[in-house]
Amino acid sequence: MVHLVELDADTPKTITIRHKCSACFKQYKKKEHLLEHMKLSYHSVHQPKCDVCKKHCKSFESLREHITGPLPKSNCAKIFNAQGCHLCMKIFDSSDALSAHKEMCYLSPAPPIEFIKMPSVELEMEASSLTEGNYTSRGPEVVAIDCEMVGGGSDGSLDLCGRVCLIDEDENVIFHTYVEPQIPVTDYRYEITGITEEHLRDAMPLKQVQEKIEKILYNGESIWRTRLEGGNARLLVGHDLDHDLDCLRMNYPDHLLRDTAKYRPLMKTNLCSHPLKYLSRTYLGYEIQSGTHDPYEDCVAAMRLYKRMRAQVHPLEGITTSSATHFYTNSFDSRTSKELDNMSPDALFEISRSNYRCWCLDSRPKLQS
Repeated sequence: MVHLVELDADTPKTITIRHKCSACFKQYKKKEHLLEHMKLSYHSVHQPKCDVCKKHCKSFESLREHITGPLPKSNCAKIFNAQGCHLCMKIFDSSDALSAHKEMCYLSPAPPIEFIKMPSVELEMEASSLTEGNYTSRGPEVVAIDCEMVGGGSDGSLDLCGRVCLIDEDENVIFHTYVEPQIPVTDYRYEITGITEEHLRDAMPLKQVQEKIEKILYNGESIWRTRLEGGNARLLVGHDLDHDLDCLRMNYPDHLLRDTAKYRPLMKTNLCSHPLKYLSRTYLGYEIQSGTHDPYEDCVAAMRLYKRMRAQVHPLEGITTSSATHFYTNSFDSRTSKELDNMSPDALFEISRSNYRCWCLDSRPKLQS
């Protein structure tokens, strides 16, 4: 958009008006280019935001690059280095507030599972006390799962579940067992799994493992209602859940899965060789998987990552939490070109919606219908 401005009687001069995105601050010469950017970007209030300049980023990795990367935003980097937490990326008003925060934000590794008290079968299978037709004071209950795989097949490359662990939100073990493979094991992968032939000799059959896990997850809820809404069924947290469930020969509704490997604000890509290890180091402040993999340690890491992301406070963004199945439609499609052209960049950002479900919505109360 170009305007002529009279600086004096004889010298007209052109001034170019740039259209700036209110989320990521990109600038465009034409309004139509900004509109196209907003349609494709799916900017929303759920995206990670710099507490200094208020810029929204696609992921926490992008936010970290904005503040501490090779070419950081100078003013943001200066303030963040003095007052910011390098794990959660929040900025605090004073050094005392930052120090107090770090005591809670920087976590210690989980102890090995051998030191964890195992539950009784009665506690393990106890159903939720939630009653239908009431509002809950919190979101749905959550459990985390992790499996350790041994190798089958002629070359040992076929993944077979050899051990599985489930924990609750308080990091208590609610189910743990070695799993009897359905075909012969050709590689125990001992250096990684710590599993030996002796561990699997009297292990629980896979069918029995499936029944116990399903009883925990469905939590007394009917399968049809779980598939449609969720009801009292529990959310399942983990890392690369598709792989774990596939090795367990199980299915669980997608809208009840919370996979740290797929949560878009966490990582721009999932190309690193040990993504859960990277996420734990980057967002929890400690190393995991430095030796033999411990399923309890991995469960705890996934659960802590989930709870850290869920604890973010975002506006509802027009999404109802009464139904577990909702669809993300491009809110720009319902408006005419003339309406969009007359909207300011702030108004365009206000109607923009994310194309993923932010985990902060899990903590919102919902009506059990």
